[in-house]
Amino acid sequence: MDHRPWTKKPTTMIKISQKLKDKLWWLVISVDYDYSRITIADHDLTEDTLTLWLEDKHDFKNTLDECLQVDIPAKQFAKIIKEENLNSYEGSRMHPTKNYVYKARIEINAPIRWYQDDATLTEQQWVRETVLKLLLTQLIETQTLGEEMVLY
Repeated sequence: MDHRPWTKKPTTMIKISQKLKDKLWWLVISVDYDYSRITIADHDLTEDTLTLWLEDKHDFKNTLDECLQVDIPAKQFAKIIKEENLNSYEGSRMHPTKNYVYKARIEINAPIRWYQDDATLTEQQWVRETVLKLLLTQLIETQTLGEEMVLY
């Protein structure tokens, strides 16, 4: 991994079906391309999947069935947490044999364990919002660049 500050950090690609991509576009269009209006109504994390229910802040739904359901595999969710450095911090370490101190990223816990056990409620919300931001950014950039999203 390249740690030079002037190099662009690779963006995590979220796997998304064409059907969900179409539904996301309808949501984007329904909020008049004001992405800040798209919010997470609810969420659920199981062993296999992070589920986010999305809605328009100006048009709250009465039930989750009326919201757009987005399922993200837990492995992808863990990858996002790790690549965004959400489960680690920059600190100093002592080399075990050569006795010098160096800077390193220190992992607090494995990504999903960190999210469930160590992250505060605010940090958990930041992670979910990061996932939403990545999802929308990927949707817009791939459409704008004429590329196709990863379809599975």
